[in-house]
Amino acid sequence: MYHHSGSVVARQTAGSATGVLDAAAPGTEAVLFQRCTWCGTAMYHRLLCPVCQGSDLRTERSEGVGTVRHSTVVHRNTPAARNVSLVEMAEGFVVRGRVMGPPIGIHSGDRVRLSTAKDPVRGEPVFQLIDEPYRAWT
Repeated sequence: MYHHSGSVVARQTAGSATGVLDAAAPGTEAVLFQRCTWCGTAMYHRLLCPVCQGSDLRTERSEGVGTVRHSTVVHRNTPAARNVSLVEMAEGFVVRGRVMGPPIGIHSGDRVRLSTAKDPVRGEPVFQLIDEPYRAWT
């Protein structure tokens, strides 16, 4: 179902989240995401709401704190192994990015926050672990 948004500003705002990171002030970066004005669902980089199919989306700024839901080590097309992680942000959307640290040491359930750096090649957000988990047997 297509819902026409009569406001040009709303359409421009919804389309402005094509960049992963947004620098509001020097030294501060944030992940931009959309929230459906019809049902309130948070999503990352979508054209339509996956729940109600509404197109009236407003862009919001994330606090940058989340939890690793899945992490994998990638050896292809890179000189060194790197991780690719799916991070569920506190606002309720999932974003793909990289967590700094040894790729084998990043696990599901680890809490992360957005780093000031970003991946220069892929443009994906880069996260860092908030607290080092105690893993005596790994």
